[in-house]
Amino acid sequence: MHPVPLFIKGRILDNLEAVRGHFLLRLKLPPAFHHPVPGQFVMIRVTESQTPLLARPMSIYAFEKGAEHSVLEIFYRVAGAGTRILSGLKPGDELSLLGPLGNGFSGNQEARRAILIAGGIGISPLTFLAASLSPIREPFPVEMTAYVGAQRKEALAGLDRLSAVCPDIRICTDDGSMGYGGRVTELFERELDAFDPQGCAVYACGPRAMMKRLAELLEKHPLPCQVSVEERMACGLGACLGCAVAVRTPGGDVAFMRACKDGPVFDIRRIDW
Repeated sequence: MHPVPLFIKGRILDNLEAVRGHFLLRLKLPPAFHHPVPGQFVMIRVTESQTPLLARPMSIYAFEKGAEHSVLEIFYRVAGAGTRILSGLKPGDELSLLGPLGNGFSGNQEARRAILIAGGIGISPLTFLAASLSPIREPFPVEMTAYVGAQRKEALAGLDRLSAVCPDIRICTDDGSMGYGGRVTELFERELDAFDPQGCAVYACGPRAMMKRLAELLEKHPLPCQVSVEERMACGLGACLGCAVAVRTPGGDVAFMRACKDGPVFDIRRIDW
């Protein structure tokens, strides 16, 4: 079981725009904050006022634990009022956060190769995962291949950090302005048969349409695959039931699980897309 999440204050070290509309937030946290598992998230409250009322779920991009303090990194896209306010905060400002939350990716000890499939800001939790894989398996680190997709070249973000731990990155843009011209799942489909199901594991995060298509591709292919779903959340603790995900039961029925408590990482074959 994961340690109990903490309500805690973090002080901003940096909050810099990496590419247009995408920001890297670095927070200094007390040492009591538990070391997160790749795929876990935090709930960040961007202001103490009533607007916006709800905290925002943010995937963890990187984490470094120290004796006197820890540093948590969040890579986020400005998508609404909350993230717009967040992007305007400066070094020295304080944020309230709750975490780490949820269930992260579980390592496949049999896999010798990890395939990462990221759409848009989905690159964030997968970068944290990639950074954790090689040290776990020394002296036999996991080989990694990453498929990274965006609508256009200017929307590609986070490549520098990912390329430092995964040199094999295959870029896809919908408009063909960089890399493969088409959706990230299209390139993966072309290369799917080259991956040995006995030695590979797939990890994905991105828009629902991307992951639904990935599920369709893997229906007749035995590659194991875990996905981190992107759902709106209100509490992050499983109490409000606002982030329900439809899943298939062993008996073939459909039930609902909470993305914040039971996920956000699920086996792709369990989700009823």
